[in-house]
Amino acid sequence: MMKVTVLYGHPTDAAAFEDYYTRTHIPIAARIPGVARKEFTRFLAGPDGSRPAYYRMVELYFESEARLQASLGSPEALAAIADIPSFATGGAMVLIGAVQG
Repeated sequence: MMKVTVLYGHPTDAAAFEDYYTRTHIPIAARIPGVARKEFTRFLAGPDGSRPAYYRMVELYFESEARLQASLGSPEALAAIADIPSFATGGAMVLIGAVQG
């Protein structure tokens, strides 16, 4: 299994981020073909009340590397990737990995 992880930095305006993210970006990203599973996380303060390193995380799982490559090359995935700068004022990091265990 393969996974794409997107880590979002803290936005300059959390309410604007959430509005755009839920109303516009997630519907665009939901069209990416071949996704086996999705997980969406909004990070909370640490046990000591400290600010988390990232604001949000998205994890998209794919059955194989071939499926991941085909999906990421699709027009739907390219549209989702191109949309990230529209709302991610805190930046975003995209990681690709092989799930183990």
